[in-house]
Amino acid sequence: MHGTRILEETDRLMTVCNSCRYCEGLCAVFPAMEMRRAFSDGDLNYLANLCHSCGACYVDCQFSPPHEFNVNVPQTLAVARAESYAAYAWPRALSGAFARNGLVISVVAALSMAVFILGFAAFNDRAALFGIHTGPGAFYKLMPHNAMAVLFSAAFLYAILALVLSVRAFWRDIGEPIRGRADGGSIFQAIRDAGELRYLHGGGVGCYNEDDKPTDRRKLYHHLTFYGFLLCFAATSVATLYHYLLAREAPYPWWDLPVVLGTLGGIGLVVGPVGLFLAKVKRDPALLDEERYGMDVGFIAMLFLTGVTGLALLVLRETSAMGPLLALHLGAVFALFITMPYGKFVHGIYRFAALVRYAQERRDAG
Repeated sequence: MHGTRILEETDRLMTVCNSCRYCEGLCAVFPAMEMRRAFSDGDLNYLANLCHSCGACYVDCQFSPPHEFNVNVPQTLAVARAESYAAYAWPRALSGAFARNGLVISVVAALSMAVFILGFAAFNDRAALFGIHTGPGAFYKLMPHNAMAVLFSAAFLYAILALVLSVRAFWRDIGEPIRGRADGGSIFQAIRDAGELRYLHGGGVGCYNEDDKPTDRRKLYHHLTFYGFLLCFAATSVATLYHYLLAREAPYPWWDLPVVLGTLGGIGLVVGPVGLFLAKVKRDPALLDEERYGMDVGFIAMLFLTGVTGLALLVLRETSAMGPLLALHLGAVFALFITMPYGKFVHGIYRFAALVRYAQERRDAG
């Protein structure tokens, strides 16, 4: 017996697949499955997060609907994967509401923070809201740097704490390696697999979306989103070093490193999420977990809003629109931080942990 109905169904499908093994060359899920003869809840959550949802096994399977065996691995693992986010979330009480109302919660959080910042600025200096501010320190006319740093550092540190505790629970449940921790070789292999999205290719032909013609579009959009996020994080990190080590205050010239990194990252966070959203809208519903649509779209929306407001702020930072745009941008970033542990963001971290576990298992198997 398993803890949830979806894990019972996942066990049934894995038992059927373990007897057939036709799809063993498509991705990492099936070789990992073949290393087991029985499945614990942790095993099933591990396999669910190892799945990249390329859809190839659904198209190739002779037992997929309308066959009486009703084997739909991508959709079943998608549901199990989403439920695993709630199962391991810390504190768990916050995960359920986000799964049901992710888009609404994300937008409300972003707008609430934007209104707070605008109200803070109006209370201290109403003229600063729509004034034209240029040169170093212009952004801090709206809110002092120290107040901004405390507010966003608290949100970021909370997100990191919640993510670490969640992933620790996931890692323990899926079964730590015999030696107690993954070795460097397994971690490096997982970094390569994650960075290349190695298993988002349907055995080499691409992902299946709205029809039976595979493409690499979802892989491209994932790359744009992922590396766009990393570039934006790098831009923020460099700007922090500028501020505290070189005493250089934002905003910076367009040719300076934080701006170049942030611009490239912002473009990725606009193009990538738009592509992912359109792909999700067009995708065959048989491959999707439609009950968590809000969670998926909420994450995509926050990434897009962060990117588009950042680019707009870059273009209009020397106009009277700077104040409202900065507030909206910071609101989007704040909402992204506080919803990270309870939304689709965690899928990348859980998947990386699963890839580390899979690399370790392969090395141990020799």
